[in-house]
Amino acid sequence: MFPLSQEVIQELGVYVLSFDRAGYGESDPNPKQSEKSTALDIEELADQLAVGSKFYVIGYSIGGEIIWACLKYIPHRLMGAAIVAPFSNYWWPGLPVNTSKEAYDQQLLQDKWAVRVAHYAPWLVYWWNTQKWFPASSVVGQRSDVVSTQDKELLPKLESRDRYLAQVRQQGEFESVHRDIIIGFGNWEFDPLDLENPFPNEGSVHLWQGAKDMIVPVTLARCISQKLPWVRYHELPDSGHMFAFAVGMGDSIVKTLLLGDQ
Repeated sequence: MFPLSQEVIQELGVYVLSFDRAGYGESDPNPKQSEKSTALDIEELADQLAVGSKFYVIGYSIGGEIIWACLKYIPHRLMGAAIVAPFSNYWWPGLPVNTSKEAYDQQLLQDKWAVRVAHYAPWLVYWWNTQKWFPASSVVGQRSDVVSTQDKELLPKLESRDRYLAQVRQQGEFESVHRDIIIGFGNWEFDPLDLENPFPNEGSVHLWQGAKDMIVPVTLARCISQKLPWVRYHELPDSGHMFAFAVGMGDSIVKTLLLGDQ
């Protein structure tokens, strides 16, 4: 979760809940994990902790894909949603072929191969990203030389989180990082671009994207916002993939979600 100031937490009276998804931290792996199962996990967790009949959800980066699943499978439990710099599947049927190809071609060659392996040969994902003969996914390898100028400035803020990587991935990288890749770029049970507005009367969905994101091409977010006009699109012209960690940005995302555009 990106930073949220104590002032905003107190001002809005929000309760922030983050959890270890299946295969992360101390949560058991789920060999049958899917986009649907994670959405249902969120619903069950909310019930177990008695957070209320409805709640907001926010997903950043790979977590953005989970929010699409929440909008599909548990919309009746949501008050609103924010999707921040989300990974998108180049094989979602609703994406025009020219758009998905343009976005796909913007990746490094090693990342093109990595996502193709995840989509067409998921059983090879772990081997592909751990072998040493040729470059694997730059995201998995956490390469810092393929991010935007703003991201490079924000990286020092994230270095403290590296101390917890062993704890976060204690179930093994296959059950955490690599299973995320397999699900994210696999064949989904639904197409997010076919979704209907889950909040026709009250509530809203916000999509935030940095125009200079070198990990998730902005062309995908622009296409999604055009295909789903009920999604409120916020494009930040000078921002990269990690803009949510910039000072005050987390506060802006949450306040916009809860209070509407300021």
